[in-house]
Amino acid sequence: MGDDEGFYRRCAEAREAIARMNEPLIVNHFDCDGLSSGSLAALGLQKMGKKYRMKTVRKADAALFEEIKGEREIIFVDIAGASPEVDELQGTCVVLDHHQTKGGNALQANPHLFGIDGGSEISAAGVAYCVFQTAADLAIVGAVGDIQYPLIGLNRKNLEEGERAGEVLHKTDLKLYGRMTRPLANMLQYADEPLLPGLTGNEEACSHFISRVKIEQKRGETWTTYEMLSEDEKKKFTSALIEHMSENGMGNAAEELVGEVYLLPLRPKLSELSDAQEFSTLLNACGRNRNPELGVKICMGDEGALVQGRALLAEHRRNLRAGLDFAMRNWIDLGKFVFVDGRGIIDDGIIGVVAGMVYAPRRGKPIVAVAVDEEGKIKISTRATKAQVAAGLNLGAALRSSAGAVGGVGGGHNIAAGASIPSGKLDEFLREFAKSV
Repeated sequence: MGDDEGFYRRCAEAREAIARMNEPLIVNHFDCDGLSSGSLAALGLQKMGKKYRMKTVRKADAALFEEIKGEREIIFVDIAGASPEVDELQGTCVVLDHHQTKGGNALQANPHLFGIDGGSEISAAGVAYCVFQTAADLAIVGAVGDIQYPLIGLNRKNLEEGERAGEVLHKTDLKLYGRMTRPLANMLQYADEPLLPGLTGNEEACSHFISRVKIEQKRGETWTTYEMLSEDEKKKFTSALIEHMSENGMGNAAEELVGEVYLLPLRPKLSELSDAQEFSTLLNACGRNRNPELGVKICMGDEGALVQGRALLAEHRRNLRAGLDFAMRNWIDLGKFVFVDGRGIIDDGIIGVVAGMVYAPRRGKPIVAVAVDEEGKIKISTRATKAQVAAGLNLGAALRSSAGAVGGVGGGHNIAAGASIPSGKLDEFLREFAKSV
């Protein structure tokens, strides 16, 4: 059991330390959780009446610490919790993170320091919410974006607080992506978690399925989305889909299709922002396609930014489909793990997402996927299962040691972690990683 009370006391200490700052620099990660938590920090500072600046980054490397070494007040969010360079900075630093760490001299609010698993029980956005006590809906978006659903532990407590505040609502429902915004046929056609036999990729079959269920695909001039359906229609649609899956050899169809969903009633209705899953994908699209500032604006309620974000989301999903198609055709089994070499093909900003998507049907072993970043270094993303972690696998520790052995840096969670290594060191790294796992 973790020390929840100790963690909350540390969050209060962090809040007090930040309240003493004048005009801090927020340094946050570029993915959904990083943008959610960075925005929470910005909203918290606004609430305190303080000015601030923001810098969104892809990694905490030597170049970053060289760039910010003259800053007097820094708040690291979703990044740098395990970076020894933080202790070398001359300014006042507060770290809000949820990755594995042993801590350091800087004040750090991190669940791992209190025996709480930051890979499954709370995201960085959840940590930032506990510190600033504002925008509980963003805490849930960050957790969902970090694949921490269904919500447990401190995430669950944040959910309960959000529900009491009227910012979040959870229920059991169909989990398919696009429930809020995609026409029914498109929601089925583009479904990939899970794949729908005979429907995914086949628009005509999807349209025929909806007709058989006797649901109108248009209501006036508007295409019908799942969220527009009445409760009776939702039950009928979901039951027919479960039956279809079962008939096609997927006996666990109900478990795959139905589960907890998290709605955000204070955000624009029937938009990407009213569902935590769609909101998280939109933020990932911004961050991973080199426009993180747009993601922050969306979190902060800028309606114009949402319009721009939708265009970026379409591009993001095209890139993901292309990356997934390549990875599914080119993965190889290297004995102790599955390997995808995406160098020159898959952008380093989405290689981790692609690794997670490829991983679904290859759950017997961890997966390692690589791409090349803007500096020519090799970006590494790894994924595992809860069962493998329970058996002793710790990807964060494995990457920290194996990347470090070849002159790189790595770390993260036990179930998902990343690293950066010099361009000519891939083979050596793979050998070291094989020893680690």
